[in-house]
Amino acid sequence: MTVSRAETDHRVQAFVQTCRQRGMKVTHQRTEIFRELAASAEHPDAETVYQTVCQRVPSISRDTVYRTLATLENEGLVRKVGPHFERTRYDANPDRHHHFICTVCGVVRDFYSEDLDGLPIPQAVEAWGEIESAQVQVRGTCVLCANRKTKTRRRPG
Repeated sequence: MTVSRAETDHRVQAFVQTCRQRGMKVTHQRTEIFRELAASAEHPDAETVYQTVCQRVPSISRDTVYRTLATLENEGLVRKVGPHFERTRYDANPDRHHHFICTVCGVVRDFYSEDLDGLPIPQAVEAWGEIESAQVQVRGTCVLCANRKTKTRRRPG
């Protein structure tokens, strides 16, 4: 599943602008790594990003991809998402959104909800520190896994 070319270009332009505003270098490699994340709705892990970007930028190293992802995450330009039992996956969607995570296959999907956006942060959490953002993760079984499970149950024994 991919993001539209127009949306990808918009995200990359916003990324470049933000980097410049913060005094960060806008290198070809850094931009291509971000572009890979921005173009994917799959929330790829670092190894997948490396494998894909390497096809376009053969000189890029695995270390560069991993370090760049860590830098972008530290700068708040991408977020880590996904089940904790998997490799870290990244999200370049800057819009306020939430995630559905399949507990069987690990697929991560974005969804939008004004109701969830408006949930108040409990005072107990605010007492721990300054809240920068809040996001809801909904966990369950995706349609594909549920269909596989149903087909498995229906098999004659």
